[in-house]
Amino acid sequence: MTDESDGSAYSNGEIRTIALAVIAGIFFGGVATGVAFPTLPLLDERLVISAVMLSVILSANRIARLVMNTPAGTLIDRVGARKPMIFGLFTQALAPFGYVVGLHTPPTDLGAVPVLGEVSLPGVVFVTARLFWGIGSAFVFLGAFATITYVTTADNRGRWVGYMRGGQSLGFPTGLVLGGLLTDLASMQTAFVTAGVLALIAGTVATLVLPDVHGGTDEGRAAKLREVPALLAANPTVVLIGYGNFAVRFLWGGIILSTLARYASDYGLELSALGAAGISGIVMGLGVLTSGSTTVITGWVSDMVSDRTLLTIPAFLSMGIGFLIIAYVPTIEALLGAIVLVGGGMGAAAPAMLAIMGDLTPGDELGRMGGVYQVMGDIGLSLGPLVAIPAVDLWFGYRVTYVLCAALVLSCLTVVSLPLLRNPEVSRTKVKAD
Repeated sequence: MTDESDGSAYSNGEIRTIALAVIAGIFFGGVATGVAFPTLPLLDERLVISAVMLSVILSANRIARLVMNTPAGTLIDRVGARKPMIFGLFTQALAPFGYVVGLHTPPTDLGAVPVLGEVSLPGVVFVTARLFWGIGSAFVFLGAFATITYVTTADNRGRWVGYMRGGQSLGFPTGLVLGGLLTDLASMQTAFVTAGVLALIAGTVATLVLPDVHGGTDEGRAAKLREVPALLAANPTVVLIGYGNFAVRFLWGGIILSTLARYASDYGLELSALGAAGISGIVMGLGVLTSGSTTVITGWVSDMVSDRTLLTIPAFLSMGIGFLIIAYVPTIEALLGAIVLVGGGMGAAAPAMLAIMGDLTPGDELGRMGGVYQVMGDIGLSLGPLVAIPAVDLWFGYRVTYVLCAALVLSCLTVVSLPLLRNPEVSRTKVKAD
């Protein structure tokens, strides 16, 4: 259990000030992420690369973060969250400017590579830029999670975790809409430069206002990625929560965000004068806006119920129904409704699972266990784009792919929700008693 005496040292006003400082940084970081995303799935022809290489570009940041999560978590446990989080925000800012360099790199064909297919020099530049983004984002998320969890208690953790994730989520749709519109009305370069400037603002805000609430500890040794299985074996509840995080991230950040622009283009979906990039930006923005709003509400509700796990049941059902609608009703109206269901389900499940993690994790292990949790999600985020475009273009087509997505998210009801409901350690009554 988290040491509640640590959290009780902070008044409501102090918690609010610290949380707002964290949220300000990750909000601008979320905007910067969203600005670039509607354009990336449309780059294969411009960069002279294969569909598989495009998938590698989309996954590169997730793969880098997957590797960095456990070292970043260990560092945060040792030195505190402030400096690592600021480092992460400025490292993220390098990526969008790398995209601009990639756009102006001569389209030199590096030849065909086994599995990847056609590879070009601009494609390599984009992969490198995405790697920088992934390294930075590992420090940003884990720093935010450790800070919020450290200053809160089981009685108010849900709402502040919800605010944190809501701020991150609400920044992302702002960027999605802005990025899609800038690409359609101006250019990809304009969208990328805007993303870079916003990422620099995020780092500057954090440097000016983010407090150092936990000085860290020299105890314990560094956790490595290869030690994640052992950490999971010692914490079986994290395995269940991690599976849920894997499924949600695989489906939302992997499948939906990687295929939606192509889905709109292939089915000829139109909205006023907007093309595929603009439509995907607006639709994804609506989904993440719904997710962010639901995240805030769910955070409050999870502090009021006896077991936060109860909130995951309607969440997984909502996501499953949304994927089935996308599979069988390829119209703009159905897509808008379905994305609200998927985004709302994600927004309800994610903060509940993260708050459960905070309830059960000792204060001096927040970075490491948060890193393990994030590793599970990043496996999904990394794997999703790698299989998404080949799945819809080469293997199954859109309908079967989205039906399989529905089946995966509904499996969380038996793999995640049911076992956690039967676990007395997860009960909020148990947490308060301890």
